[in-house]
Amino acid sequence: MGESKSGEKTRVLVVGATGYIGKMIVRACLDEGYETYVLQRPEIGFDIDKVQLLLSFKKLGARLVEASFSDHQSVVSAVKLVDIVVSAMSGSHFRSHNILVQLKLVEAIKEAGNVKRFLPSEFGMDPPRMGHALPPGRETFDQKMEVRQAIEGAGISYTYVVGACFAGYFTGNLSQMETLLPPKKKVNIYGHGNTKVVFADEDDIAKYTAKTLNDPRTLNKTVYVKPPDNVLTQIELVQIWEKLTENELEKTNISGKDFLANIEQMPIPHQAGLGHFYHIFYEGCLTDHEVGEDEEASSLYPDVKYRRMDDYLRMFL
Repeated sequence: MGESKSGEKTRVLVVGATGYIGKMIVRACLDEGYETYVLQRPEIGFDIDKVQLLLSFKKLGARLVEASFSDHQSVVSAVKLVDIVVSAMSGSHFRSHNILVQLKLVEAIKEAGNVKRFLPSEFGMDPPRMGHALPPGRETFDQKMEVRQAIEGAGISYTYVVGACFAGYFTGNLSQMETLLPPKKKVNIYGHGNTKVVFADEDDIAKYTAKTLNDPRTLNKTVYVKPPDNVLTQIELVQIWEKLTENELEKTNISGKDFLANIEQMPIPHQAGLGHFYHIFYEGCLTDHEVGEDEEASSLYPDVKYRRMDDYLRMFL
C-alpha cells in the first residue's frame, strides 16, 4: 500500500492532475493510500471545470499545493513536500509548452534533492522503439526521449509506464478515426486487421501507475501495460462488438499505402495522429517485442482485476 518502510505514508505529487489521465492517477493514488498532493497552477484562471475538479480532489483527501512553472522556486518548494513526483501532462505532436514544463520539473526535482522517484508523462508507445517513426509524429517521441535523458543525466530515479492504447480513444469507436462512438453500419479495417494491439481502460492504467510508485521491482525500469486478455487485433475487437450487438458491420480494408496517401496535405497535428495510428495498426509497434513478467503490469499486480474490452464495450449498448 501507500506506506514507506518506516510506516509513514508515502507522499506523492501529481502534476497535470486536471488532465485526462491525470485525474484518474490522483484518484488511484488516494485509493492506494498515498498522501497525495496536487499541483495547482495559478494560470488556471477562469477554467471552472478545472477549479471544480481540484476542489473534488480536495474533498477526497488530496492536498492542493500552488506553484507556477514561471516561478522556479515555487516548484522546488512543492517538490520538497513529497517523496515521489508523477507528471501526467498531456503530450503534443510538436515541441510544446508541456515538454518545456517537464524539463523545468526535472530541474526542480534535481535542485530539491529529496525525491525518491519520478514518473514522467508517458503512458503510450515506448519512445526508444520509435526512432523510425514518421515525421512530424516522431517529434512526440523525440521530446519524451529528451525528458528521459534529462532525468537520467541528473541521476534521478524513475519509472516509465508505457504500452497501451487508451480505451476511451481506441475501443468504443472500434479504432475509427474522427469519432469516439461505435460505428452503426460500416467500419474501416486497417490492412487485414490482424495486427495485435494493446488496449487498456485508463482507470486500470492509473491503478498500475499508482502500484509502481513504492515498488522496488519497478525502480529505474520501464513497466509495460499489456494485460494479456486485452491484446487483440482490430478484427477481434470488431467481432466482440458484432457479437454484443448481434449486428455484422460492413468492412472496408484500407491498405497502408492508401492510409498514408494524403498525409502530407493535412495539418501537422493530423499528420502526427495518422502516423501514430499507422505504427500501431499496421506495424504493430505495441506488440512487436517480448515483455517479461517482471516488466508487465498485470503480471506484477495480479490483484488489479483489469477491465476486458468486451466488458468495456457493453457501456455503449
